[in-house]
Amino acid sequence: MQVGIGITNFSWSIPVDEIGPTVSRLARTADEAGFDSLWVMDHLFQIRISGLPPESPMPEAYATLSFLAGQTQRIRLGTLVTAVPYRHPGVLIKTVTALDVLSGGRTIFGIGAGAPYNIPPTGPGTTFEAEGLGLPFLSLAERFEQLEELLQIAHQMWRGDETPYDGRHYQLVRPLNSPNSVQRPHPPILIGGSGERKTLRMVAQYADACNLFDLPGAGFADNLGHKLTVLRDHCTAHGRDYADIEKTVTTQFDPTNISALVHHLAELAALGIDHALMTPAAPWTDATLAAVATALPEIHAM
Repeated sequence: MQVGIGITNFSWSIPVDEIGPTVSRLARTADEAGFDSLWVMDHLFQIRISGLPPESPMPEAYATLSFLAGQTQRIRLGTLVTAVPYRHPGVLIKTVTALDVLSGGRTIFGIGAGAPYNIPPTGPGTTFEAEGLGLPFLSLAERFEQLEELLQIAHQMWRGDETPYDGRHYQLVRPLNSPNSVQRPHPPILIGGSGERKTLRMVAQYADACNLFDLPGAGFADNLGHKLTVLRDHCTAHGRDYADIEKTVTTQFDPTNISALVHHLAELAALGIDHALMTPAAPWTDATLAAVATALPEIHAM
């Protein structure tokens, strides 16, 4: 099993000018220790399900990844996951491609329809962060349409096809992408979410990896097993080899109980999960990262 770390909580008790050095140190340590991937959230404000207020520090995702690309050598870099409504597809694919080129081919393109984690009391139709910064945030059905168009545009731009794209939501007259990505035919595409009718179908049709939720509780194995069965069925319907899809989960762990983490990762591996993307219940510390690093040989052997 591969292991990634998610840096999603930047609420260290430090001055703001120490956030960069702190994140840089964690990324370099993870890189040198042999972690496989490093992830940040694509949120503009901190999300309420984290238990933190929206005013908590939340650096922009691709600026953060670009900074960390220059601090690391081998670890793969991804956004878990990019929210379709926040960037125009043409600019987004240029951004992801630039990160892939400048990092030497280490980018994973995490993408999703965007979820309204921060619904304000003034309106059920927009997220607090999108509304706060004046970004359009369409209905869920329309965001899925945007997601599918973006995936089509991504494949077109990464294969070097400059013919016009004319969709319902996006029109690109000349989708030129120069320089194109280091990874060929394109950076791995990971779609986040577990919707059985649309999300997992798009994984089978367009993506290289899925990201599922590791929901706590006794029924986690049945839930993940069911989602993987649905994904397998979509792969069959689209003529895709199920084995070609990397199965990832996002999981939170107690940093005081690394043995419990290792046991749980073994359970996930037995279900067919290839890559665990981990976040502690509090901000990463040097001690937490070192404790997980000691278990890496055992986890990688799963």
